[in-house]
Amino acid sequence: MFSVLSYGRLVARAVLGGLSQTDSRDYSLVTASCGFGKDFRKGILKKGMCYGDDACFVARHRSADVLGVADGVGGWRDYGVDPSQFSGTLMRTCERLVKEGRFIPSNPVGILTTSYCELLQNKVPLLGSSTACIVVLDRTSHRLHTANLGDSGFLVVRGGEVVHRSDEQQHYFNTPFQLSIAPPEAEGVVFSDSPDAADSTTFDVQLGDIILTATDGLFDNMPDYMILQELKKLKNSNYESIQQTARSIAEQAHELAYDPNYMSPFAQFACDNGLNVRGGKPDDITVLLSIVAEYTD
Repeated sequence: MFSVLSYGRLVARAVLGGLSQTDSRDYSLVTASCGFGKDFRKGILKKGMCYGDDACFVARHRSADVLGVADGVGGWRDYGVDPSQFSGTLMRTCERLVKEGRFIPSNPVGILTTSYCELLQNKVPLLGSSTACIVVLDRTSHRLHTANLGDSGFLVVRGGEVVHRSDEQQHYFNTPFQLSIAPPEAEGVVFSDSPDAADSTTFDVQLGDIILTATDGLFDNMPDYMILQELKKLKNSNYESIQQTARSIAEQAHELAYDPNYMSPFAQFACDNGLNVRGGKPDDITVLLSIVAEYTD
């Protein structure tokens, strides 16, 4: 139910807290992944980094580290379409583009756009919809470039506080922005947003910064203060510690998702929209937990 993603001979020499922006060393991300499918019996990592209908990837190129998450829209299952196929293919395509160097670190929307266009051009139509969040660390400039379409997202934590986060995009309650490919008869009925609609940001990071990227299955079930409590367990930046903390966060979110008496962030949002809702939100959960570290090749 979890996978540690490590690349090359990354050594995390950072002391949590960071250095000044005059630091001339290259940075990199040390990342671990954990997730659960909504149906616990299917809560295993499927081919292509998928947890249920969620998908993710972590890739690196000489200029940047790139990661992403996507949440397949489950409503397609009513039409006989496996929602995980769209999100999984989208993330695998993004990963391939990064490994081939077909991207600009400062333009994560471009990664989404090129990947989505490839899906549109497939000879065999790939039906489905997905949210998407792409995070790029430019190794030399120490800048984090992001693109978020929908209600997946990320947090940047420094000194125990959230210093930067993505904005959620919703058409209306529980209907996020999404990339879609629909059959001709469903065009105009299915929401289909352009990759250019993604919210884009740039943020300077420091050594020791924690970046948590996840699908809405996490954020709908765990408020920031709970996430920060779990991140306090991250005492150092070695792989094992990151792995354990990522798993702890995903497990707690999964447990809360099935608590009928818990007032989850999703339930609170529903109440704000005039609905009488209580409890967690059963959903697929994907967590990518990263620490900004010094890069050594």
